[in-house]
Order: sequence, then structure tokens, then C-alpha cells
Amino acid sequence: MRRDTFLRSLAALAAAGALPLSARASANLKMMIPANPGGGWDSTGRALGKALQDAGVASSVSFDNKGGAAGAIGLAQFVNASKGDPNALMVMGAVMLGGIITGKPPVSLTQATPLARLTSEYNVFVLPASSPLKTMKDVIDQLKKDPGSVKWGGGSRGSTEHIAAAMIAREVGVDPAKINYVAFRGGGEAVAAILGGNVTIGGSGYSEFAEYIKAGKMRAIGVTSEKRLPGIEVPTLKEQGVNVVLGNWRGVYGAPGITPEQRKALTDMVVKATKSKAWAESLAKNAWTPAVMAGAEFEKFVDDEFAALRAIMVKSGMV
Repeated sequence: MRRDTFLRSLAALAAAGALPLSARASANLKMMIPANPGGGWDSTGRALGKALQDAGVASSVSFDNKGGAAGAIGLAQFVNASKGDPNALMVMGAVMLGGIITGKPPVSLTQATPLARLTSEYNVFVLPASSPLKTMKDVIDQLKKDPGSVKWGGGSRGSTEHIAAAMIAREVGVDPAKINYVAFRGGGEAVAAILGGNVTIGGSGYSEFAEYIKAGKMRAIGVTSEKRLPGIEVPTLKEQGVNVVLGNWRGVYGAPGITPEQRKALTDMVVKATKSKAWAESLAKNAWTPAVMAGAEFEKFVDDEFAALRAIMVKSGMV
């Protein structure tokens, strides 16, 4: 077969969808980001989109932000509108599991297709620079005096920072049900509330607050990691006498109803993207810990995490 005839045949097969997704010259992917702009899922989704293009497995990636209910609103749209679509992706993570446990939405994460875990991150708690409180001890003392007077700001109900706040209360002898938690639909809203002094204390992934901490606009007073984060001089809750350790992670799912072959092709694309220069730069920029896990191993991990988070939330009085 002549080369030009072969290339025309290859293009025709790709246009007809007969080639596996990873073999197509121009995959146009659609990324559901189930949160408003400015937060961890948003930055993760856009970093992954850039990495997919940098790795040469996608010619374009479009993004759709749909915030609210710890990702459940975006999940519902993704599940209902993307059935069988081998070009659809959705960012998700531990926060979505917590939101499903507390919110009991009509859609289930099991309706979508697990592809891969991407990163792991721990939460940091911060105070506005103008706050009269200076340390986590100050916050806890105030919490013990009047739980309702301490406004905790963070992601949606059931987010890891919400769970951590309830765990802190329980550890220091305060009823977790009395936590005054203010949920925001995206990281940008939470940042604005903290900078404006509209909440007492804020929590999120370190990467979301890093620039404000470095600029002196926020005071970091504790991280939820087992040990101090490398290169970040913020004490852990544990070393301050509060035995709370809680990790956050983010991953990516495919649409419901895709074939095993399409699932494998998408998974391979995502894994290849995590080996790109663009992804390495995003990890360094955001202080994300690489935690790639794919396929059946990731699916089991999500099931185990759901059970573990539910147990923590029940113990902390959240459900």
C-alpha cells in the first residue's frame, strides 16, 4: 500500500472512531471540574489538561467548572451527560467521598469509571494576618470557651478540612456537632473570606494558600500530616498535642458506560501525562506529592477510602 493511501486510511479509521483513543492523532478531551475556579480540583484538572497535551496524547482539552455539594453537582452532570463518551474526564478526590457520605446525593461515584489517582496532599490551617489569634492553641482555647464563635472556613461540607475540624474538636473535648463550619463552593471564595477576616480560621491544601502564606497575608498554624512537610516550616497538629492526621488525594474518572478498551486507553493517556515535563512542573509549583495509582488497584483504593472516611466521620459525629 502506498504511504499516502495508508495515511488516508488511518485518518478515516480515526475519524470513524475505529482506532483506540490512544492511537488517534487528535483526541479532543472534555474535563469536568466539579468545583468553582481557584481551588485544588481546578488547578489539578487544568494541570492535567496541559500535561495531556504536553505528552502528545491530546490535541485539545476543554474545561467545564460546575461547583457545589462537594462535587456532587458536577458528578451528576458528568454521569448524566457523558454516558459512553470515551473523551470525557472528571477530576475528583477524597473531598467528593466525604460529600457523598454527608450529602447522600442521588448519583453515585460508582456510576462513573475509575481511571487513576494523581496526587496526595495534606491540609494546612491558616489565620488571617490581622487575626488576634496567633497559634492553634489560641484557636483551641477559644473553641473550648465558645465553639460557635470560631468560624471554620473551607471547602464543601464533608471536605477533608471539614472532617479535620471535627476531628480537632473531638480530640480537645468539644462536641463536633457544635463546630461552626462555613462551606465554600471553591478555593477562590474561601481565600477571599480568609483574607477579608470573614472566618476565624481556614483550611485547604497547602498549595491553595502557599502564595498568601509566603506574602504574609495568612498565618499557617498547623498541617494535618504525620511529619512536617519538606521545606515548609509549619508545625503538624500532632506535634502540638492534637492527634489528628488526615491526607487528601486527587484522581480522575472516565464516563459511565465506556468499554474496557476505552477505559484502558484513557488510563494509559493519563499515566503518560503524569510522566510529562508539564506535570513535573505542576507538582513542583503546587507542592503536590506524586501518588499515581491506576486501574483495578485505584478502584479498590477508592472503595477502601470510602469505608475509612465514613468510619472517621461517624466517630467524629458528622454522620
